Amino acid sequence: MATFGERLLRAARLDRAVYEEVEQDRTATGQALAVVALSSVATGVGLSAGAQGIVVGLVAGVIAWAVWAALIYWIGAKMLPEPDTRADWGELARTLGFASTPGLLRVLGVVPVLGELVFLVTGVWMLVATVVAVRQALDYKSLPRAVGVCVIGWLAQVAVFYVLTQLVRPAA
Repeated sequence: MATFGERLLRAARLDRAVYEEVEQDRTATGQALAVVALSSVATGVGLSAGAQGIVVGLVAGVIAWAVWAALIYWIGAKMLPEPDTRADWGELARTLGFASTPGLLRVLGVVPVLGELVFLVTGVWMLVATVVAVRQALDYKSLPRAVGVCVIGWLAQVAVFYVLTQLVRPAA
């Protein structure tokens, strides 16, 4: 069994085998949560968000991870499964948690000349890792299907966020 640090490095390298490994390892859910939490804290530090901002970001990051895993499970395993697709929420949560590994580098956002570049690079890297994670967790043979599930999930989140912001917006 790989150590947590080894899993982080392999996840950052987009090693499909580590995503398969954490998908099957029911004891890795805590590790996936730790990756999400550490990535959220690194983001807060990188944005110089202060203690309150870091705590809010941490809570929001963990909630977003759980919701994202449920959404991707529903879209990928229920709406758009392939014949070999066998998954549950935990499998998606573990793989998607490890897909946030590149976010650990967002702590480097505090470096003035690196800030925006670090967030751009880690954002793209996490997106690619998410596609790898989804493909492995949902046992997809098709890369375009994994990309499609991620795009549909992202669009659904944007739509929900838009509706919620409209509901809480004060009347003019």
